[in-house]
Amino acid sequence: MDNVILRKTIEFSLEVIKYVELLEGKRKYVIANQLMKSGTSIGANVHEAQNAESKNDFIHKFKVAAKEIEETKYWLVLCENSEEYPGCEKLKIQLFEIEKIVTKIIATSKTRVI
Repeated sequence: MDNVILRKTIEFSLEVIKYVELLEGKRKYVIANQLMKSGTSIGANVHEAQNAESKNDFIHKFKVAAKEIEETKYWLVLCENSEEYPGCEKLKIQLFEIEKIVTKIIATSKTRVI
């Protein structure tokens, strides 16, 4: 897969799944469920944008992905600052990289004439 954002969101989703399994093993079900939904939704929206019906639809899907990034950050901050939660530094680094790309795609798409 040579599309960087598609590849990175798949990799991130797989890491989220692994981390959520660790949380569930520690009986942290509420956070695990929220993180699973928001963390994997980023990639789902980015992938859905690949078949957007229009430029506006494409931008909208990426904006939804950006919102899911913010929510995922929130859950990771809670994990990071809660006792007895496994470390999530790798996820935070991956999420930051994805956020930079998504932000750039949105900005570029708004200015580009198709």
